[in-house]
Amino acid sequence: MPDDDDLRLPPGARTVLTAPDRVARALAAAAPDPEQRWMLRLRRDVRRSFVADVIDRGGHRADQERWLLLQDDEVRQSYVEDVLLAQSDADRQDIWMLRQPRAVRESYVRDVLDAGR
Repeated sequence: MPDDDDLRLPPGARTVLTAPDRVARALAAAAPDPEQRWMLRLRRDVRRSFVADVIDRGGHRADQERWLLLQDDEVRQSYVEDVLLAQSDADRQDIWMLRQPRAVRESYVRDVLDAGR
């Protein structure tokens, strides 16, 4: 049974996420949600990795978190700036974790997200 935090995509979303950059960026301009706009502005290879690592594995919250924590500095920092800091009630723990060195983030993934897998 899907968790309330599991990602559910509307019809056609997979096609949009794997579309060429020009198409995705054009759609980003019309996206109502900051997280959707952020995702659609990412490079195509990054969006494709999201599809493979998150969507194709069921879209579970832990997969989403793992994927983001293991992204490069540019992707993570853009998420902090474009999505988290755009919220009036930004989650300071999320911001802190996304700004940690790779070794810290990898240990969190290993010891927390993947524990018991």
